Amino acid sequence: MCKTITPHGCERLLGLSTLGQIQKENSMSLPQGLQIEPGDMVLFVGKDRRTFIRRAAPGEYLQTHYGMIAFDDVIGVSFGTQVRTHLGHGVYVLPPNIDDIVKHLHRETQIIFPKDLGYIVMKMSIMPGVKVIEAGSGSGALTMLLAMLVGEDGHVFSYERKSKMQALAIRNIRRIGMEHRVSFIERDISAGFDQKDVHAVFLDVANPWDYLDQARAALRGGGFFGAIVPTSNQMISLLDGLYHGPWYLLQAEELMLRTYKTIPARVRPDDQMVGHTGFLVFARAVDREVRELLDDEPPEYED
Repeated sequence: MCKTITPHGCERLLGLSTLGQIQKENSMSLPQGLQIEPGDMVLFVGKDRRTFIRRAAPGEYLQTHYGMIAFDDVIGVSFGTQVRTHLGHGVYVLPPNIDDIVKHLHRETQIIFPKDLGYIVMKMSIMPGVKVIEAGSGSGALTMLLAMLVGEDGHVFSYERKSKMQALAIRNIRRIGMEHRVSFIERDISAGFDQKDVHAVFLDVANPWDYLDQARAALRGGGFFGAIVPTSNQMISLLDGLYHGPWYLLQAEELMLRTYKTIPARVRPDDQMVGHTGFLVFARAVDREVRELLDDEPPEYED
């Protein structure tokens, strides 16, 4: 069995039949030009703002509730143009942004929401050329954003213990043509990470406090640690583990997102908002003495 999928192929983890199936799938490309090219990822938006993302493949069609759109009629059209379905309804063709792509991911578990994704990569200072480890590939939402940001000189190492989930993440990364920037490793991270002196480690697992030693061993001095957990119980356990280990500048945060109705005559908050999606915990890797908490000493987590 192959267990590691790298830019150079299958080294040692994922079944060969699974890999072959993945490699046969057509990958999309993110639009770079002013007009739609064959293979481009295109966002179709109708008057009700329902969206579709498809690869502009010659000879194929998009079927919507507005009617059918032939990709042959779309290729060569400028982005921002309104095209017509066979029923005469107008649909705009736009280049998708990362928020659109993440919302359209094929998924089997809850993904990290876009409102959290952007904040995570900012807090962990993800930039071109860095090497990053993530544990818990899931459907690949964070993997996708990391791969975009590290550039051609950086790399993402994505660990996942469930082969089915990892296969899904690989398919999603292939949709944007970034699979050469990611190495997928199918393994329980209790065995540790293969990489050393990386820029950042992010854990999206149920019990991240159990893997703090493994994360610190992989990080360079001053490196960035991050994790997301859904409950306050998990956040407390993680903070406790970080507080007593070689970590500094602990932070625990939660983001809320409220959208507004955009009709100029009656601008107001939408009836629903994106509330709690997870607690974000961050820290920096340092060399320090492990702290022993005295009986009469309050836990000052900000130290």
